Amino acid sequence: MARPAAPHRGIDVHYGEDMDAAARPSKTQLKEKSHELQALGAELAALSGEQLAAIAMPDALRQAIEDLRRISAHEGRRRQMQYVGKLMRGADEAPLREAVAAATIGSAQNALALHQAERWRAELIAGDEALTRWMVAHPGTDTQQLRSLVRAARRDAAGLTPESRQPRSFRDLFQFIKPEL
Repeated sequence: MARPAAPHRGIDVHYGEDMDAAARPSKTQLKEKSHELQALGAELAALSGEQLAAIAMPDALRQAIEDLRRISAHEGRRRQMQYVGKLMRGADEAPLREAVAAATIGSAQNALALHQAERWRAELIAGDEALTRWMVAHPGTDTQQLRSLVRAARRDAAGLTPESRQPRSFRDLFQFIKPEL
């Protein structure tokens, strides 16, 4: 005797009966979307606590992400990521993506500012023309203090060996330059 068909066969539980089969997404597209949401959840979990707290999201999703941050076992993290992906389907993903992008851009801008400060420090120690360019670019700078920091860094640079640590004057000059950028 043949087994009767399951009552849900022939009805697409996700899209209803009236949707045309050609209009709904394929199984591959659904899986890709699910993986994208899981990756977004992982990016959210990688944010700092303050950044995560500032993002508006459903409470269940916030709790799932906090749990994900605490879980260290591989299989537990994998299952929790799937759960986060499932909860993400019900959340509006656009503000979440914007928050992750803003956090990424913010850290990149901070890194760029540090690199610029390091470049300026190296140029100021290397020659006096950099000091003139600095004063033109940043007219509100305390010239006397900058000149004394540069002199001390140059004096210490003369006695440096490649394996020795940079002296305090290098750090002081860097700390003076960093807020100006």
